[in-house]
Amino acid sequence: MSEKNNKSCIRLWHIFAAAAVLLIISFFGFTASRAVSFKKTQNARDLTSQEFASLGNYLMNQYPEKYQYLKPLPYNIGQPQLDVWARSAILIDVSNGNVLYEKNADAIIPPASMTKLFAMYVVEEEVAAGRLSYDQVIPLPPESWACNMPPHSSLMFLGKGQRVTLEELLLGLSICSGNDAAYALAYTVCGSMDEFVERMNRAAIELGLEHTHFVESSGYSELNQTTAREMADFAAAYLLRFPSSLHRFHSVLDFTYPKAKNLAAGDKPAAQDFSQGLPQKITMPITQKNTNPLLGKLEGCDGLKTGYIDESGYNLTLTAVRGETRFLSVTMGGPGNSTKEGQAGRVHDGTELMEWAFRNFADYSLELKVHSYLIRSFNSSEKMLRLQPAWPERTFTVPYVSGASMKENLDTVRVEVQLPDYCWGAVEQGSIQGKIVISAGDYVLEEIPLVADRSLKSAGFVSTLSDRILCKIFMMNK
Repeated sequence: MSEKNNKSCIRLWHIFAAAAVLLIISFFGFTASRAVSFKKTQNARDLTSQEFASLGNYLMNQYPEKYQYLKPLPYNIGQPQLDVWARSAILIDVSNGNVLYEKNADAIIPPASMTKLFAMYVVEEEVAAGRLSYDQVIPLPPESWACNMPPHSSLMFLGKGQRVTLEELLLGLSICSGNDAAYALAYTVCGSMDEFVERMNRAAIELGLEHTHFVESSGYSELNQTTAREMADFAAAYLLRFPSSLHRFHSVLDFTYPKAKNLAAGDKPAAQDFSQGLPQKITMPITQKNTNPLLGKLEGCDGLKTGYIDESGYNLTLTAVRGETRFLSVTMGGPGNSTKEGQAGRVHDGTELMEWAFRNFADYSLELKVHSYLIRSFNSSEKMLRLQPAWPERTFTVPYVSGASMKENLDTVRVEVQLPDYCWGAVEQGSIQGKIVISAGDYVLEEIPLVADRSLKSAGFVSTLSDRILCKIFMMNK
């Protein structure tokens, strides 16, 4: 080989060596810059509206049961052997909709005066919207006078010319179960019973209640229909949306009407002669006790509503709270040949269900652990993503499985978050990347998948090489 050729080879070698050095320097410069960008990354970008909708649709399709309000417990307790007399019953945890017990819960039965809860829901919507106020005086059309009600109706004893506020009508509806109050409210809100019933039915449809339908708002008609399951679903929605109604209306023990301030002009308080049926005007104050027989008897009971017609039997929507835990039960088709027997059945079933629930379950807050988590993503089109719980879970119904008391049992609850150190390469939205494990004592109660909130593409060849180095460095410094 000539000297000239040797010099050319050396020159080419120098060029290749210089290029290699430049490539190495550039690669490590790229890697260093990428490392800085990883360290500076504090958050993942917000999802676009399209990504957000896509994730929501995927999760609801993948875990449909978890996105319904009423749902089974996430662990198996078998079928509780409870002595429930009513033909149909259901018991739920209000905070999360977990069904603790059910018996023929989908039987279609007239709700009777539990219908009035839907009427109150519609009225509360009007108050919340500012179209009505509790202290405004409500005109009483003839259709609402007690003397024009069907025989044997429950009444608050409204009469011609009386002055009554919206709040008093709601008290008469909730405490006395007054059919006259139901008519007064219907005409106040919509101008007619038909239009008001349409509002009630629209509310039922909006809440997804397929078997609930009304023909009038007092519950007197046997053509009104619902199920224990749908009544529980509705009652929980009512409580969660209008929680003050419990203290304001449903837990009040008695109601006196009409008082002197309610009387029509020229009327004076006086005893009435009921021997020939209802007089045209009721002017003597009448005190009626709340029809709910468990108020003041069952610890924590603060609502909700009874109902009875011959076609339904003795019904009761009941709720009680102890500490941070609230349960709700619906019993329908309760036995009894008299009001005394029917009330005894309501007390028996309500006590049986509630005491069993409070003995065996309590709520546990998951707010501090069940949320989204930020994770680094190496060799990906983005440096960060979020891992999101596959379904919402803010409170958990913990069964009594260990300890000498429920408090000791709750002390054994553990919420373990199992996260990957990082994600690598392409990631599919909704793919499971980790999980949250909820346990009590030695029992695993539920595992909540943690899923990727977005899809990521794999990065290029250079990023792959760079991220292999960075990944090891970050894990060493973890």
